[in-house]
Amino acid sequence: MNLSQFNTESFTSFVQDHLDEDPAHLLLKYAGKTDFDLKFAVQQIQARQKAKHKLPTWISNPNLLFPASISMEQASSEDTAMFKSTLVNGHNMIDLTGGLGIDTYYLSKSFQKATYCEKQEILASLALHNFHQLDKDKFHVINGDSLNYLDKTQDTFDLLYLDPARRGEYNQKLYKLSDCEPDVVSNWHKLKSKSKSVMIKTSPMLDIKQAIADLPDIQHVWVISVRNEVKEVLLIWNMSSSPIDQRQITCIDLHPAGDKTFEFNFEEEEAYQNELSSIETFIIEPMASIMKAGAFKSFGVKYGLKKLHTNSHLYTTDHLPEESIPGKIFRVLKSFSSPKRELKKQFEKGKVNVISRNYLLSADEIKQKYKLKDGGTQFLIGTRVGESHQLILAELV
Repeated sequence: MNLSQFNTESFTSFVQDHLDEDPAHLLLKYAGKTDFDLKFAVQQIQARQKAKHKLPTWISNPNLLFPASISMEQASSEDTAMFKSTLVNGHNMIDLTGGLGIDTYYLSKSFQKATYCEKQEILASLALHNFHQLDKDKFHVINGDSLNYLDKTQDTFDLLYLDPARRGEYNQKLYKLSDCEPDVVSNWHKLKSKSKSVMIKTSPMLDIKQAIADLPDIQHVWVISVRNEVKEVLLIWNMSSSPIDQRQITCIDLHPAGDKTFEFNFEEEEAYQNELSSIETFIIEPMASIMKAGAFKSFGVKYGLKKLHTNSHLYTTDHLPEESIPGKIFRVLKSFSSPKRELKKQFEKGKVNVISRNYLLSADEIKQKYKLKDGGTQFLIGTRVGESHQLILAELV
């Protein structure tokens, strides 16, 4: 695809001047009135609107071009891409599933040279254009099958990175590594033979234990959340690392106020036991990446907390530890014995933030049943405590 037609002042000005307008309205209003591809220009506006929080630096650059929606959806955020670049370094790297090129670009900051591979011609063309705008001398763009390229090239790499496509033939979402494209399980030995380290970005829905069973060489797993929303799971193998004894799982939440981390391994998790308790002064909810990783026993043991129920994954204590806890801490105000009558009196305006963990109803069902809506500074926590289900009023500490 020839993108030179979009390197014009009229095209760039149109996109920048209409960033806050309705794309559908623009297609109707300016049909037949521009000297450039109006549909592509509106696609740029729509992409920038959708990704303004996910890719703020790229969006702010008027010279960069963006693909259609599905490639934008699977692309990493700048937050996660920048974080990944801190985990690796070396002379040269290769991204086997280049896509939009966000990961390629930010990972390349830790390398002198970067190779980008992508099957789709339009994505490869856009990446070539964007890399030329950003750092034209660092990137080598390959439009073609990346595994075929690995077979043919004599090069080996310090990092081999890939983000396997997670949508099937009929656009269904896929989560098993062997179902994704490329299949890293069947091609694992090839990947290791061409690089000193391999980093695989996977879905936040990945079954981590199954992935480790499929790829037992994996030495380090990262579960990454941004502002307490899990975004991706990283699997890392490194040639120079020592043989696996206890595989490290690191949960991290990236946040402007400061990142929070928690480390554990599955062997200790299996061995630990949590003490159960009734509600004490504080209730603690672990950060989302800890919940995703399944560090339920390890979290309680490390911070000396008790669980309200084996399957509730909420913790309680009368005394907070001195070290910072990676999670939300609530001070308990009261619990409700007759919720329908007491909640109406407690929340005259019907506003309270609702959380449901191992409760009879979901958060939305609680709000619907008791005519509540999110808002205010207090929290209504529905959970199981021992053999009973309770609604608890609390405030953030």
